[in-house]
Amino acid sequence: MARKYQPRLGNWYRSINGDKFEIVALDEDVDTMEIQHFDGAVEEVDFDSWNEMEVIPIEPPEDWSGSLDIEREDYGVDLELTSPNDHINPLDEVD
Repeated sequence: MARKYQPRLGNWYRSINGDKFEIVALDEDVDTMEIQHFDGAVEEVDFDSWNEMEVIPIEPPEDWSGSLDIEREDYGVDLELTSPNDHINPLDEVD
């Protein structure tokens, strides 16, 4: 039997088939939640279905572009910056 994890708003999970998703809404009045898959698709799941799902908690993905449907060049930031000294200090521009 799979271990059951309590759904928590903002937490990420991976299903047994490898799908990654985040819980983006919980409505305990009607026993449903909304999950957003990494690709951006949103799905409503009732608590009974959640209890039947085989999921494990995971860390949020480092590459958050999946749900935004954008390319690396579109991020608007230099993703190759690797050390604190590489960051541009906005105060360097002040006279």
